[in-house]
Amino acid sequence: MLAALSYDKKDIRVENIQIPSINENEVLIKIEKAGICGTDVRIYQNGLGDNKLNVLGHEFSGKIEKVGGNIKKFKKGMRVTANPNMGCGTCDFCISGNFHMCRDYYALGVQINGSFSEYLRIPEAFIENGNLIEIPEKVSFESAALVEPLSCVYNGITHTGVKPGDATLIIGAGPIGLMFAKLAVLMGSSTVIISNRSTARLELAKEVNPNWIAVQSDKLKNTVSEVTNGKGVDVCIVAASSPSAQKQALENIGVFGRINFFGGLPKDSENITINSNDFHYKQINLTGTTKSNNMHFRKSMELIEKDAINVKELITSQYSIQEFNKALENSIESKGLKTIISFN
Repeated sequence: MLAALSYDKKDIRVENIQIPSINENEVLIKIEKAGICGTDVRIYQNGLGDNKLNVLGHEFSGKIEKVGGNIKKFKKGMRVTANPNMGCGTCDFCISGNFHMCRDYYALGVQINGSFSEYLRIPEAFIENGNLIEIPEKVSFESAALVEPLSCVYNGITHTGVKPGDATLIIGAGPIGLMFAKLAVLMGSSTVIISNRSTARLELAKEVNPNWIAVQSDKLKNTVSEVTNGKGVDVCIVAASSPSAQKQALENIGVFGRINFFGGLPKDSENITINSNDFHYKQINLTGTTKSNNMHFRKSMELIEKDAINVKELITSQYSIQEFNKALENSIESKGLKTIISFN
């Protein structure tokens, strides 16, 4: 099969490798669509550490090609996708269903081979834990490949307590930021402001929803003040891996405001300076979220199936696996919105 192999930092090569074998408790998937994520870009740029020749990719959809003899629920030909996160299975976090917070967490496309390949082995633990799910008939392979990022966004927005009538600010106009904006509208936000440094991404955001207020980063403070009559926003989600974006969240949040730091910061810039009195006197709640559990994943699939959220319109580029490095470059340069690899 063809696969995009990560040899080292900034060294990914598309090569022919052996199709994975499976045991009696595993499933082999023929990949149809696989999304390129900011995590993939960061791994490409920074390397995988001790993990060598790893196949990246954790957003995917496909058809079951082979089923182990002990598997009863899944059959060959079924359309499936999976939550790529897994924990030890026995710690307090795993027992509570929050295995994505497990200290021994591992994931498809990070610690074990992922979906930038024609076939993907789903290990036994993922099947036992309920990570592998069937794609509903009306959901396309493209949309199903974006359930994973939507589930992370679902996790994030549930921590903000968005209420009807809230003014919500999203800093970062990439696919994740626009998913946050879509969910904010669904939860009742009457005003959605999206900020970004790239004017091209802001223009794409306006195409997705003309009612969103799209503003460049250097004009954000004045715009927020004008739109909210000087009160600041009720909710701010930082969907960008940027210290300055996190500072902007604190500058634009109002009294009783809720902030979510969704984008993690690079190790060399993970400390920011804040005025703690802002939290005290404004009674601000600050949260951070990462990844998702199986309930977030299933709820996100349901939102797509019920046409509550359209994620397919966020896909602006599709490439073959042979064109993987071109697709990756497209994502690094933030061209368009979502870039996916298509195997059909």
